[in-house]
Amino acid sequence: MDVFLWIIYPYITLTLLVVGLFFRYSTDPMGWTSKSSELLEKRQLRVASPLFHWGILAVFAGHVAGLLIPKEFYNAIGVGQEAYHFVAVAGGRITGIAALIGLFLLIVRRLSVKRVLLSTSTSDLVALLALVVTVGLGMGITGVYDWLFGAYHYRSTIGPWIRGILVLHPNIALMRGVPFIFKLHIVAAFTFFAISPWTRLVHIWTFPFGYLRRAPIQYRIRYGLRPVRRKQGLDPDPE
Repeated sequence: MDVFLWIIYPYITLTLLVVGLFFRYSTDPMGWTSKSSELLEKRQLRVASPLFHWGILAVFAGHVAGLLIPKEFYNAIGVGQEAYHFVAVAGGRITGIAALIGLFLLIVRRLSVKRVLLSTSTSDLVALLALVVTVGLGMGITGVYDWLFGAYHYRSTIGPWIRGILVLHPNIALMRGVPFIFKLHIVAAFTFFAISPWTRLVHIWTFPFGYLRRAPIQYRIRYGLRPVRRKQGLDPDPE
């Protein structure tokens, strides 16, 4: 089971991710989108979407900083274990809570607004479930495990194991003493990677660089502003 979970399963999910992204882009390039429902309901989305997206981006950045950058680098620049853990836990709790609240508001919006609910597909529900499980377990680590059992030094175990996966040389022994909730979080995250190409989550793997250099779209009223202003009583009738 250890061999399957910490060697075979990660490579299965990463293969599904890469192959799925290639297949999705090759067969359905116009479907590579988040399927925005802003036109269906905007008031609730205006609060929930920024809260979730900025929170999850910060959480992702924290995972990159903690797992992909060796702790020796932080030691070399003078960031010790205690300082790193304080920043990681405090930042993780704030950004994780923001992401979780935003996700909760998005789910409530999707289920309570009839027009949004009618446009919801099975893949949308799967994506939401994957996010709830993955983010929820992450918050269980920073909000519950650390408080009950103290800090777990994952940079000495999970971090090197993750980097070993990426360089095709995983060390299964590093994962044997990892707490159970951390293992659940890791399995949920890899499962999230595997299903993302087949859901609206596919948009997280690209950035619209072309949008940044695109000429702005200008909207003009066909007959000018005066008829509109006159209708609203802002301009007197010429007669």
